[in-house]
Amino acid sequence: MVVRLARLAPPLECVRLYDLEAGLDGFIAIHSTALGPGAGGCRLWSYPDMKQALGDAVRLAEGMSYKNALAGLPLGGAKAVLRRPEGEFDRVALFRAFGRAVENLGGMYVTAEDVGTSVEDMQEVASVSRHVAGLPAVAGRAGGDPSPWTAKGVFESMQVAAGFALGRDLAGLTVAVQGTGNVGADLCRRLADAGARLVIADVNPARRDRLKAVHGAEVVDVSEIASVEADIFAPCALGGALDRETVARLKAKLVCGAANNQLATPDVAALLLDRGIAYAPDYVVNAGGIINVSAEYLGEDEDDVKLRVAEIAPRVGALLERAAREGRSPALVADEMAEEVIAGAQREAA
Repeated sequence: MVVRLARLAPPLECVRLYDLEAGLDGFIAIHSTALGPGAGGCRLWSYPDMKQALGDAVRLAEGMSYKNALAGLPLGGAKAVLRRPEGEFDRVALFRAFGRAVENLGGMYVTAEDVGTSVEDMQEVASVSRHVAGLPAVAGRAGGDPSPWTAKGVFESMQVAAGFALGRDLAGLTVAVQGTGNVGADLCRRLADAGARLVIADVNPARRDRLKAVHGAEVVDVSEIASVEADIFAPCALGGALDRETVARLKAKLVCGAANNQLATPDVAALLLDRGIAYAPDYVVNAGGIINVSAEYLGEDEDDVKLRVAEIAPRVGALLERAAREGRSPALVADEMAEEVIAGAQREAA
């Protein structure tokens, strides 16, 4: 069953997804289609209640609008969040039901994998919908798991941001990485290869300990990762990593990571600025994945992906310089830049 809700706040639209037999329970939030169809991944998570699932969908969809706008993509912003069924469930049935809901939107939303979902899940979506990316790569076309592209963009952004905020490259710096999933693990590999020292934390001990064995990383509890002695803090798990308490405990002088919605509340941006902690806005640095998804959906090749991902780090550098020059938070500057792009598209369409 797909129930369309009333518009929550312009230009947001939210679609309630529910199919008891298939185990589907969640939302598709569409924030903007000014630049093109709303695009953003599908997250499968154990939400305690649907109110939290809806809140996550709304915040993530808005972030995707801003991310796609600043990345120069012909896409709006949207996100799907699904509540993970308790116990065993039929994954094929769930994602086919989700795919039918995506197809019913007629191209208004383009989905792909995100936290808790995989290429295999997107293949099930593709069996019933055309509006999906993140599928196995085809010769001459972009495609496949987008997480390596996300990690690449974050790593290169961190290189530029470290030069700006710390006056040096990554060799010898200590980076505290919160979350070692697909993107976090890839980022850790790149950092170790660059000569950085790693401190890592993850709710999954096996995933975390594997990286410790490979890279000689120091392991700490998730509750401690933000307050360790480090030069850079890299949130790479779920959102909301930076709240007032966390910022007060931070010893790092730079925050640059892959997680979406890192600021728990808007006022955290000002707290970081007051403490002299440089912040590389999350949706700017982590755009590599959606760039790959966009290229796949538009029928472009890997060279197009490489060119756009290579533009992320210079964009971060310019943003940090502008924010410093104006004495403002990079988060606010990035938001304004994205809003200008979206507003321009809306004016042209009017």
